[in-house]
Amino acid sequence: MTLMRKMFDRLTFNPKILFLIDGFGALLTALILFSILRPFNRYFGMPKSVLTILSIIALAFCLYSMSCFYLVKEKWKSFLKAVSTGNLIYCCITIGLIVYYYDQLTVLGIVYFLLEIAVICGLVFLELYTLTISDRSDR
Repeated sequence: MTLMRKMFDRLTFNPKILFLIDGFGALLTALILFSILRPFNRYFGMPKSVLTILSIIALAFCLYSMSCFYLVKEKWKSFLKAVSTGNLIYCCITIGLIVYYYDQLTVLGIVYFLLEIAVICGLVFLELYTLTISDRSDR
């Protein structure tokens, strides 16, 4: 059994951990956007106002995911679906911002945002996989 498969199986048995992973990821995103990209935006190219808004959105996602981790005891699926949907919307917004500000972005800025999108999409895949597996086991 591959390492990735073992990780997927482990999360399937304890899916609430995904809320914790998502919450810490969103917190890390908010901190990077606000404390690194914003002060050094000349190296990344994204306007400070946009970075501030993105960091506020990430912080809101962090609070939601952490609240779900601590407060949701049962019926976690709808909350995980909301987290996955929010993550996908965040990725779409980020792609739109890359396109809109493409002329201002540096290579470093484009690389950062594409990596962020890739990581978030990986997490969404994991969340959707967990939802799919749990739906199969409910039958």
